This record gives sequence, structure tokens and C-alpha cells, in this order.
Amino acid sequence: MKTVTSTLAMLALSATAALANPYAPYEGTTLVINVPSHPHYNAMMKILPEFTKQTGIEVEVDQLQYLKMRERQTLELTKSKGDYDLISYVVFSKADYVFADQLENLARYFMNPALADPAYDAEDLIDGYVQNIGVAGGFKGYLPGKTGSLFGIPYGSETSVLAYRKDIFEKHGIDVPQTYDDLLDVTCQIPQLEDGMGGMASRAASGHQASHAFLLHLAPLGGRVFDDAWEPIINNEAGVAAANALKTIVDCGPEGGTTFGPAEAAASFMQGNAAMFMDSIAFASGFEDPSRSRVAGKVGYAMHPEGVRRGSQTGGFGIGIPKNAQNKEAAFLLLQWLTSKEGDLLVAMAGGNPSRFSTYQNAALNEKYPYSATFGEALKYADPDWRPIIPTWGKINADIGTTMSKVLTEGLDPQEALDGVAARAKAIMEDAGYYVWQ
Repeated sequence: MKTVTSTLAMLALSATAALANPYAPYEGTTLVINVPSHPHYNAMMKILPEFTKQTGIEVEVDQLQYLKMRERQTLELTKSKGDYDLISYVVFSKADYVFADQLENLARYFMNPALADPAYDAEDLIDGYVQNIGVAGGFKGYLPGKTGSLFGIPYGSETSVLAYRKDIFEKHGIDVPQTYDDLLDVTCQIPQLEDGMGGMASRAASGHQASHAFLLHLAPLGGRVFDDAWEPIINNEAGVAAANALKTIVDCGPEGGTTFGPAEAAASFMQGNAAMFMDSIAFASGFEDPSRSRVAGKVGYAMHPEGVRRGSQTGGFGIGIPKNAQNKEAAFLLLQWLTSKEGDLLVAMAGGNPSRFSTYQNAALNEKYPYSATFGEALKYADPDWRPIIPTWGKINADIGTTMSKVLTEGLDPQEALDGVAARAKAIMEDAGYYVWQ
């Protein structure tokens, strides 16, 4: 009887301790997570020890180049028991993973009082990022709406801003471009004013990079790939304007620009070969690193210029729990901690991309990274629908990219090019069943 009483007392003490410390039941658990080689996740690596210190949960990280990460996940998510407890996924993988029922719906975790931190403050998460990265099943199937659900949280998400050489602009009395007309005018002024310097360094390599670069201009110039009934409209007036804008930027850009991916374009800007760079905020910390950048301290930052409207990109990465994960509750605790106000500020101070409005307003962050205030303002115009996140997107995206490369390198007429893309996209969508209800 004494032994039973003692055992019950120990269990009661254990239960009390668990209530006092929600991490206690998972202390000693080792989570395996899969993330990309990316500046944000390099910053995450610096703060993970703090999570383990606070929770007693160990974290092993499998960090891969993001295309290899996607290949690994494609295999892992089909297993009955996966090796990964938490994964990072690039935004256009959202549709594939949710459609294949490979990500956990996060509702039941946020409903669980033993797991959900009441101070998490989800309303503070950046709207466009959550809509773009985390929600599926609503409007168009990949945006919020009454039928939408949450499958991930933005972590390493990005929007587009304009980086420019303050010294070059001041030297020649150039105003920071506010509109697309201004942007294209300045882009082609620079090579005439500065010998050997291109106007803007941009992605343009055949395939995904050329498609991304085109879409970067399509949204603010008023375009979309499809209308709301899934009819291709990429070849309308706005689409042709976006194609012409990209061609102007590449033609007036630094030498070799037609082969640039994002890293090459950023390197060209950092080496002083271009006066502007318009792409992800993720590159800003590199621009300001004097050990890597010749332009550190010389860069200004402004919002993505306005066309017929403002519409900066949303993209980058989010984190979610695989359906076949073996430690789902502990994985949720890590996901919640990383994206909490505390975790978001820690990763931002380490050089990562914030996912919360409050982080961008933090005085210490703005003192360390003065461009943060501009980025926070730009996020008001982040467009979660600047590209369609649907299962057929991979084929259509590849076609846009190879076709736009021909516009940039072979002189293919933009209208002819986009008419071809629209016709092929229509056939892909028809085969996938998008018109059966019409």
C-alpha cells in the first residue's frame, strides 16, 4: 500500500511539473528537421541552442541546397514513417504537399491547451506571408477563404524591395524610382553615366529564374497568369508590358545578365557592377557585410516601384509538420517557438527574415539593420497571389521561363511568346480538370 501511495504521489508531482512546464513531457526528445541552405536558416542555426536550453528538446538539422531539399522531401514524405519531424518548404511546394495530403493541418495543435502558447499572437504574423506560405483550400484553392486551412507558418519568407547605390544616385542627382517609368528610365541612364556599370542586376537565366523575374514585374504592372476562372491572361497588355520591362532591364544591365540566378545577380550588385538590384530582402544582410561586399554602407533601400498598383512579391520558405513525422507534438513546439515573438526577434537579430509585424517595429532591430523599417513598410503591399500556387504550376512555370529566355536572348517577340505560353497553359489546365465545371 505504501508503494502504491508513493507511486501515486510521484505521478502527481510529475503531472504538476508538466503543467508548470509544457516542454517537460518532451524533454530528451531529439527532433530531426530538414531546411535549406539559405541566409535565414543559417541564422536559425545560431538560435537553436537557445531552444534546447529552454526546453530540453534536442534538434538535429539536415541542411541542403533547396532543390536537393525538395528532392529529398519528395522521397521522405511518401514513407509510412518519415525521418523528418519538421520541414521547411519553398512556397510553390505548398500546393503539391497539401494536395498529396503530406502536411499536418495545424488546427488541432493550436486547439490543444497543453501545446498552444496563449501568448503566441497569431494576429501579429504578416498577413501576406501567412496567406502565401501557410494557407490552402480557400479562394482558388491556395489562398485564404471560408474553406481554407493552415498547414504551415512563414519562416524565411521574403518580399521584393529595390536596393540602389546611394553614392551613384547622389553623384548624378538621380531620384529613387517610385514608378515603373522611373525605374526603366534610370536603368538605362546608368550605363551612359557610369562606364562599365549596368543599371540593374536581375535574374534572367532560362527556366525558373527567368519566370520569376518576369512575374516580379507582372503583378505591379496589373497582370496575372490566370483570371479567376483559370483562363490564361498572361498574354494581355500587362503581360507584354512585363516582358518588355524585363527585356529593358536585362539589356541595360551588367554583362552576362542573361545567365544570372538570384545569387549571381546579388554578387554583381555587391561587386559594384550594377547600380540597382530588385529582388528578395534576404540579400540585404550580405550587401551590408564589408567582408563580402564592396558596396557595404553605400546601399539605400526603397519599396518595389509602382506600376498600375503596388504589388511586391511574396515567397521564400515556411515550416510545417509532415503527416508521417514521428514526433509531431514536439515538432509543433519547435515550430511555435521559432515563429513566436521571441524566436522571430532572435532570428532577425541573427540576420534572418522576420515573419512578424512587431519584429520589424523593434527598436533594437532597426538600430542594427536600419533598412528594416523600409522592409516593414513594403510588406503592406506584399501580394500573396503574384503567382498561382497550384499543382500544375511546375510545368507552366518551366514553360514561362524557357520562353522568356528566348525573348531575352533570341529576340522572340513578347506577344508571340506569351500567346504560346497561354495556349500551352490552357492545355495543361484542361488536362488537369480545371474546366470540368464550366
